[in-house]
Amino acid sequence: MTALAATPLAASAWPRLASAAACDDAANWIPPDAFLADLPRLMQALRVPAIGMAMVERGEVVWSRNLGVLNAETQAPVADDTLFEDASLSKPVFAYLVLQLADRGVIDLDAPLVRYRRMDYLADHPWVDLVTARDVLRHSTGLPNWRKDPAHETLVPAVKPGTRIDYSGEAIFWLQLVVETLTGESLDESMQRLLFGPAGMRDSSYTWSRQLAARSVYGHRALDDDDPGMPPQMLRDTWNAAQTIADRWNKPLSAWRYEHAVRALPEVQAITPKGLVNWPGDLLANAAASLRTTPTDYARFMALMVRVRREPWQITETMRTAMLTRQIDVPGRWTDKGLGWNLEATPRGPVFYHSGSNGGIFKNFALGDARGQRALVALTNGGSGNVLYRRVVRAATGHDLLAFDL
Repeated sequence: MTALAATPLAASAWPRLASAAACDDAANWIPPDAFLADLPRLMQALRVPAIGMAMVERGEVVWSRNLGVLNAETQAPVADDTLFEDASLSKPVFAYLVLQLADRGVIDLDAPLVRYRRMDYLADHPWVDLVTARDVLRHSTGLPNWRKDPAHETLVPAVKPGTRIDYSGEAIFWLQLVVETLTGESLDESMQRLLFGPAGMRDSSYTWSRQLAARSVYGHRALDDDDPGMPPQMLRDTWNAAQTIADRWNKPLSAWRYEHAVRALPEVQAITPKGLVNWPGDLLANAAASLRTTPTDYARFMALMVRVRREPWQITETMRTAMLTRQIDVPGRWTDKGLGWNLEATPRGPVFYHSGSNGGIFKNFALGDARGQRALVALTNGGSGNVLYRRVVRAATGHDLLAFDL
């Protein structure tokens, strides 16, 4: 972890205040110099081979820094274009796409999803017919996060939609398939056309290719895991197998829709260990979990959330406000749900945030302050990355969120 790559983006335009000013609303959110100098030591102690950070001030990306290595075994260093596996930070980005489509009248946030697409794995239950896109984006569908046996288990809400919060990747994936139907495109094709391209997010993709693989970090075990070997890389292992089918078909994975994954499933299962690939969803880009970006690209997305001015392709101010406003009242909660984001009141005002964890080996966090037009993202490739990113957030922003403890 001696290899470092640093990219200050106009950092000199935002003069540093005293290190204690991390708790000052007038200060920017660039981590203090003393903390950055100590960060390699923290990374080594926590066994986190790489971290990428980027910061938004006044609605613009002004600073980024990548430290460490892609792979602790090969010691390949991270670079400016290194791709991190964003895990559940994928969800707010997808939510933005859905709201773009809502602004254009392509989807009604309050219409039942079954009106657009009823998947054959949905249970025959009246509550299924009540689920809306708004329910999906505020996690009030009643659906589970992920089914344990998707090849044989139907998907059914545990409670009536709209009555409580149940965090659900399954719901996000169903909405993704609805978007496929409405656009006639794969997830990545829609993302590139409507968001990534216009926003200048050139290093962002929900899918896989050999070129993306070469730039992507590997995940590493948490500090309390005594297994010395490299852990399974679920998305990498699955998609490397699917890539052989994509090459044979001459159809890139970025263009696959659900029907392509259904067709490819038996071929991929024939060349992979039993249990690695269980249903078509394992082979498809996943709006809930498979986004890969550089920290700078993710910060470009965060800038859209806090920036006052807007371009015609961006969501309307009404939709941006909805993303950052409580969408469901559930008594006794310490945090609220917007559309795609978690919301927390702090002593210095409201913030929005999302965490991410894939396979227990990729841990990430994004935090924004819409009032202050600032944001911070921290992406890691270690199972103890959550311990590290909490230190980054505290040092940079002064926020000690309840989200870190509950």
